[in-house]
Amino acid sequence: MDFGFTAEDETFRAEAREWLATHAEGAGDRRTWERHLGKAGWIGLGWGETGYGNRTATLTQQVAWAEEYARSPAPPRSGHIGENLLAPTLLAHGTDDQKSRFLPPIAAGDELWCQGYSEPDAGSDLAGVRTTAVREPQGTYRITGQKIWTSLAHEADWCFVLARTDPGSRRHHGLSFLLVPMDQPGRIEVRPIRQLTGTSDFNEVFFDGARARVEHLVGGEGAGWRVAMSLLGFERGVSTLAQQIGFAQELADVVRTAVATGAVHDPVLRDRLVRQWAELRTMRFNALRTLGRPGDAGAPSAAKLLWGGWHQRLGELAMQVRGAAASAGPVDWTPSAPYELDASQHLFLFSRADTIYGGSDQIQRTIIAERVLGLPRELKG
Repeated sequence: MDFGFTAEDETFRAEAREWLATHAEGAGDRRTWERHLGKAGWIGLGWGETGYGNRTATLTQQVAWAEEYARSPAPPRSGHIGENLLAPTLLAHGTDDQKSRFLPPIAAGDELWCQGYSEPDAGSDLAGVRTTAVREPQGTYRITGQKIWTSLAHEADWCFVLARTDPGSRRHHGLSFLLVPMDQPGRIEVRPIRQLTGTSDFNEVFFDGARARVEHLVGGEGAGWRVAMSLLGFERGVSTLAQQIGFAQELADVVRTAVATGAVHDPVLRDRLVRQWAELRTMRFNALRTLGRPGDAGAPSAAKLLWGGWHQRLGELAMQVRGAAASAGPVDWTPSAPYELDASQHLFLFSRADTIYGGSDQIQRTIIAERVLGLPRELKG
């Protein structure tokens, strides 16, 4: 694909930049901000002429919006899981009734979603899902099991859950994709997970007889693996380019620190900084090249391998350019005060997980080996 920005795209970009500059400061809480985005028409740009979204935008205009958002002081999105993952999945696999019920509230910023995929024994190996969903005579599924690393579960109104509906099935077979309301006291429990950084972005979610309506089964019973893999294909699209804007800002901070501390005069560190810059540019060109090539089985896995390792190395560099000061607290910190990580310390600690979450490096290499290179499949125990 010959990917470039037209004059119309740049006009769209300027409009996005101006709107964000006017409204992003003092945006308020994240749920209110989502509704503000929806009212202004900025949610659902990639849904095309479906009638469910707000304004429509070409692929290049979606990239422009995502990049300008990443550059702005706007808060992190709470609605991106519904907008960028569930919505395109429903457009591809959902019924008309499901689209009419769930897409408008996402576009308005009124309903937030979380993803019920990973489990304690089924993370990167998602086919090991054990959460069960038993169909009941009254037209519901009763869901029992545990999900983990569930982003924004503590804020979400709904969760899309991959569960086993065929009790005798194994691996990819017998799984179904269900839309589950989170407001079920006594049936759903959310427990925040405290991370190395001291924050709790992820959660454990326990389903104890939670209910989902039969009409909220997406793609048909037993088709969950196909629907789930389709959703993961949407996960690494336009948002990858916005992610790289954030990476560029982090790299710029590391370079500024290296100059301030004098670490930039170390030829080894200077070479690593230059290499990080060059690799980031290469990742951007690769993302632009593959964005218009849907169905490339190896592209998402290759991209994850590239940015996961790159970001982890950046976290290590952030510590190295500061020297011994990197392991200390703030200048005015005392043992009796709460310890707060600074930006570079947070970057280092959080990036340790980059090669694990979203599919570990080992899983990504296996996907490339088997689905792209045609190598013999890995033996399963």
